[in-house]
Amino acid sequence: MEEFALIMRHEDGAKVASPEQIQQWMKQTMDWIGGIAAQNKFTNGTGLSFEDAKVVKHGNMITNGPFGDIKETIGGLIIVKADSTEEAIEFAKGCPVLQGEGNSVEVRKIAKKNA
Repeated sequence: MEEFALIMRHEDGAKVASPEQIQQWMKQTMDWIGGIAAQNKFTNGTGLSFEDAKVVKHGNMITNGPFGDIKETIGGLIIVKADSTEEAIEFAKGCPVLQGEGNSVEVRKIAKKNA
């Protein structure tokens, strides 16, 4: 069994949702993660705050971020166990973030550590 990162991307991180929308989205997300956990396939996860975010670029240039010159922001990620990339994709298809137009979930296999 492999581990995969499901990276939740928001097309426009500058849009501000109402507290009610955020609460509804969080419940949907917890239910989605709960369904994966019920299959004993959830490993870990976290949301990522935009507060005090910075981006370090080539040449040690530091900017406030992730804003401005990027179209997408990463809202969070979870780590799941799956027998195949296809199974991890099926988990990703249920992610509530996909309700937002332009949003996406990137599926990446986690590199194995050398023994």
